[in-house]
Amino acid sequence: MKQLLLDLLLPAPRTFDDFVRGENAELLFQLGEWAQGDVRALYIWGESGAGKSHLLSASEAKLDHTNPVYFVNAREEMLPQQIEGNAALLVDNVESLDAEQQIALFDHYNTLREGGGRILVSGTLPPMLLALRDDLTTRLGWGLVYQLKSLSDEDKIAALQRRSRHLGFELQHDLGEYLLNHAARDLPSLYFQLEQLNQLALSRQKQVTLSLLRDSLKQNTTPRY
Repeated sequence: MKQLLLDLLLPAPRTFDDFVRGENAELLFQLGEWAQGDVRALYIWGESGAGKSHLLSASEAKLDHTNPVYFVNAREEMLPQQIEGNAALLVDNVESLDAEQQIALFDHYNTLREGGGRILVSGTLPPMLLALRDDLTTRLGWGLVYQLKSLSDEDKIAALQRRSRHLGFELQHDLGEYLLNHAARDLPSLYFQLEQLNQLALSRQKQVTLSLLRDSLKQNTTPRY
């Protein structure tokens, strides 16, 4: 039974189809252009939990990987020491780069610019407001810059219902509203609660109800993202 639960609770793949666009239709279009190579430099900024990591992962999945691809979460990983000029470089949480890594990203940006490669970066603020080297923030502002706008409550419920279908159950609208009103409201936290709810329903072999949702919320503390 435990193995079955683990199989059913594998993380949902991050794709553009799995992302509720809200007011971000133009950004999603430009990300598609970046993945095809028609846009070479793109910077996304928005509040924590808005979905920047999701979009970078979805963009990486769209690449044909004919040329080298590097994906770095700056909170957890180091940039490669060297990259090829025709590579695709994706950097999530750029504000987390230390002084040495900022120099590395500046050099990589120049390498990609000269070699015909492309770069996709995310951060919590517009480039010029980041607490990074001035020459790096200038580079990040050279390409397209888009704000990832947060979803409305209705969009978040739609996202939760889409994720619940991936997990194998239907989340009723009123349960989505309850979850929004009784849990952290960013999508990663909401998805965490949804997955915990699904696990509880499977372990008890019960339908997802308001009573079960309340029990799940009592048992689970949302992790920080």
